[in-house]
Amino acid sequence: MREFRIAVLPGDGIGREVMAPCLELLDTIVARVGGFRLALEHYEAGAELYRTTGVALPDEVLQGAGRADAILLGAMGLPAVRYPNGTEVTPQIELREHFRLYAGVRPVRVLPGAPTPLADPRARQIDFVLVRESTEGLFAARELTRREGNDVVYDTMRITRATCERLFEFAFSLARRRAQGTRRGRVTCVDKANVLPSMVFFREVFNERAALHDDVDADCAYVDATALRLVRQPWDFDVLVTENMFGDILSDLGAALMGGMGMAPSADIGEQHAVFQPCHGTAPDIAGRGLANPTAMFLSAAMMLDWLGETHGVADCSRAASLLTQAVEQAFADGSLVPTESGGAAGTVEITRRVRRQLEG
Repeated sequence: MREFRIAVLPGDGIGREVMAPCLELLDTIVARVGGFRLALEHYEAGAELYRTTGVALPDEVLQGAGRADAILLGAMGLPAVRYPNGTEVTPQIELREHFRLYAGVRPVRVLPGAPTPLADPRARQIDFVLVRESTEGLFAARELTRREGNDVVYDTMRITRATCERLFEFAFSLARRRAQGTRRGRVTCVDKANVLPSMVFFREVFNERAALHDDVDADCAYVDATALRLVRQPWDFDVLVTENMFGDILSDLGAALMGGMGMAPSADIGEQHAVFQPCHGTAPDIAGRGLANPTAMFLSAAMMLDWLGETHGVADCSRAASLLTQAVEQAFADGSLVPTESGGAAGTVEITRRVRRQLEG
C-alpha cells in the first residue's frame, strides 16, 4: 500500500481553524477508499512564529517540506506582523520560490446550489482555471527593489523564457485534459502586451508554444479587458494563463464569482513539489469565532489527492479526490447551505458537518 508523506502547515488565524476539520475529513476518506495512506507531518511556520522567534519559515520546515510528497497549507500572515522592510510575512511565497512552484492553479467553478453574486443564470456554467505564474513576474521585485532615498522606489518585473515555456506547456496540457467530447480546450494568454515590453515577450513565447498544440485553441487578451469580461461573461473562459501579479488580482475576482474566498481552492505546482492551500488569507477579524468557511480548504485537499494520484499512478487516491469533491458539491446542492461570508448562518462546524454527512452517507 502506497504511503504519502504530507507536510501540514496550518499557519495563522483561520488557517488553523480550517485545517483541523480538513484533516478529519481526509482521515474519513482514506478509511473509506483504502489503497493508500497519508502520513501527516506537522510543522509550524508563519507570522505568529515570526512574532515569537524572528523566523517565519525555519530551515527544518523547508527540509521537511522538501522530503514530503505534498504540502498542505492553511493560511499564513497577519497584517500587523511585518518584516523590517514593511511587507507582510508571507512564507507561502517563499515556498513557491524555494521549490520553483511555477504553476499557480486557481480553479473557478460555481458549485450547484452555492451562492454567487451574479444573477444571470449562465453563472451556473462558470468553470474555468486560472494558471498563474508563481515564481517571477512583478513579485520578483521582492528581491530586486531599488530605492533612491525617500523619493523613488523601483520594482522590477522579471520574465524568463524557461519559466514561460514550462508555464504554457502546463496550461495547454490542462486545457487538453479539460476538453470534453467535441469541445476543444482553449488557453487564453492574459497580458499587457500593448504597453509593457516584458509582456510582449510573454506573449511571443506563448504564441511559440501555442503553435506546437494545434489540438487546443489559443488566443490572447489584455488584462484590463479580461477583468471586464470576467464580470460580464465569465462562462466564456476555459484556461487563463497569466503573469504573477495579474494572476494574483484576477484569481480574487474569480473567487468572488464563486461566492467568496472561502470557496476558492488553489495549488502551486512545480516539477517535483506542490503546495495546496485555500486562496483566502488568515482573516484575523473573524479568527476564533467559528465563522470561517472551510470549503476552499476541503477542495484544496481534494486537489492534493488528485495530484498525488495522477503523479504517482495511484487510482485509489484519484478516486478519493473525486469522492471528496462530490461530497462538497452535494453539501451545497439543495441551496440551504449558505456560508457566513455570503450572508448566511453556516460557519466552520455546520459546513464540515454537511460535507462529512455526504462522505459517510
